Amino acid sequence: MNMPCPVQKGRPREFCVDQALTAALGVFWSKGYEGASLTDLTEAMGITRPSLYAAFGNKEALFKKAFDLYEREKLAYIQEALAAATVRGVAERLMRGNLAMLTEECTARGCLSVISSMACGAEAESVRSEVVARRAVWNAAVVERFERARAEGDLPDHIDPQGLSRLLSAMLQGISIQHGDGATKEQLEQLIDTSLALWPTAK
Repeated sequence: MNMPCPVQKGRPREFCVDQALTAALGVFWSKGYEGASLTDLTEAMGITRPSLYAAFGNKEALFKKAFDLYEREKLAYIQEALAAATVRGVAERLMRGNLAMLTEECTARGCLSVISSMACGAEAESVRSEVVARRAVWNAAVVERFERARAEGDLPDHIDPQGLSRLLSAMLQGISIQHGDGATKEQLEQLIDTSLALWPTAK
């Protein structure tokens, strides 16, 4: 949900920064960092290039601000999932939260972090590194939660929290990629149900 733009002193902007940033997020999400041209961005945001540079900096700075918005609005389910009572509950909330986010009517196909971390050009290397670093923070939080689960007896001793976290990450990325390839919500729900049926639990 967009926050109302605050009244600014001096010469007022000719556009709402929050709305423009939301529009930029939509472009990056649908086209990825490299695929999103400045023309694509300025047209979607309804501003000129000088206005973009004045308000957000360059394209990379704009992407980082858009990714901040993505984390706040689209990935809020991650913290909620980590608070689940069981490790299986964590996995289920993460996968179903990811699917719910991906299948919102206004959402582009695929996961922004997956799309942008696949950027391969030299110009996009710093962006790819930024996305990978942010994803590492989320993964570390999941590993910590899994380690606590094993210490509490909620996860079998022979299961490595780090390896299980990577498995879950692969599942989440797989859901995003298959959604981007056109898989239906019902098909992805079946994938989640099957994954949960195979999820390790303490006896």
